[in-house]
Amino acid sequence: MGGQRQLGDFLQTRRARLRPEDVGLPDYGERRRVPGLRREELALLAGVSSSYYTRLEQGQSVGASPEVLEAIGRALRLDESELRHLHDLAGSAKRGAVTRRPPAEHVDVSTLELLAALGDVPALVSGRRSDVLAWNPLGHALFAAHLDPDSPSRPADRPNLARLVFLDAHTRALYADWPAKARAVVRNLRMVAGRHPDDALLASLVGELSMRSPEFAAMWADHSVRPCDSGVFEMHHPLVGTLTVTQQSLRPPGSEERLVVLATAEPGSSSQAALYLLAQATAAEVEAGSSAPAPNP
Repeated sequence: MGGQRQLGDFLQTRRARLRPEDVGLPDYGERRRVPGLRREELALLAGVSSSYYTRLEQGQSVGASPEVLEAIGRALRLDESELRHLHDLAGSAKRGAVTRRPPAEHVDVSTLELLAALGDVPALVSGRRSDVLAWNPLGHALFAAHLDPDSPSRPADRPNLARLVFLDAHTRALYADWPAKARAVVRNLRMVAGRHPDDALLASLVGELSMRSPEFAAMWADHSVRPCDSGVFEMHHPLVGTLTVTQQSLRPPGSEERLVVLATAEPGSSSQAALYLLAQATAAEVEAGSSAPAPNP
């Protein structure tokens, strides 16, 4: 995904969002040809030469030290996630990463046991590229009841959360504030891309979504980054109606790539009642399926 170009684009977009008055510089009421700070202004704030910063933003210098990156990050007023992303991009640009096809992802037994223990809580396991590696019955019922419940067990058929959000009409209709959910997905995917610039499957996913969804392409070009740790979303479920859930992502012990995504509702709320009804319906469906006669051989 072009580490040097990605680094330069990220610096440029972060610089463009700052105005002189934001960082204590005089404006003098002058008209600017482009939004945001000039390169020489940002370099002054970071304590580096203007020529050096220009080379860095143009991808002509890839040896920035951690100290210089920290200074630039402070000048750009990056938050913790953005600063980590800056270091990731600088590291990949320095290494000159070569894309490669990674091995198929899998879920360990302990994580599957955790999913089973969360029977009353909608939950799923997502991989590095937001593929659904596993889900419990209630997670399937809440997030993707229109899909084959066994699809995560087949690597070639695994649903991908980013594809669902941008390309699947059912998932789009599921979220009352779809743009907020979409931005959360893109920001998280940006962070992952910065950590894994050599992942050919991730690069292919980004390319596919950029081609098929103008909305994804526009959000991706913004270079915003933020992990999907937690978010509150209003959902319009076709079976139980409107409910508000908190979606949280937890990292299993010893896992750098997988996330367990949970959906919970406020105790005593109508949303919790809706989840209870969905759980009852799901349990009845599972029971009916298990008691159905086996087909004749």
